[in-house]
Amino acid sequence: MPRCEVLMPTYITHARWTPQGTQKLKDSPARLDDAKKAFQADGVKMLHFFMTTGAHDMLFIAEAPNDEAMAKATLKAIALGNITTQTSRAFTEDEYRKIVGSLK
Repeated sequence: MPRCEVLMPTYITHARWTPQGTQKLKDSPARLDDAKKAFQADGVKMLHFFMTTGAHDMLFIAEAPNDEAMAKATLKAIALGNITTQTSRAFTEDEYRKIVGSLK
């Protein structure tokens, strides 16, 4: 299976609606569209979005030039009061192999 080359770091964000966000649930698709535009303005590209079941309501995968850009975009989104988030830096298989291969 061919590996894709990632130009920017990848991030996985789990999100949950807050009570405020659930009260305005029908507005959620429009908020997602606004978030994608706001992220793009901060240099963050939302690659995939999923509504999920379980502990979190949503998951999205994004690319950002660095941790600071991702943090800024995420903080702006949560400051609106509709979601809470947990974001992790995701490493590709190639990055994983490089990191593990460098262990002594």
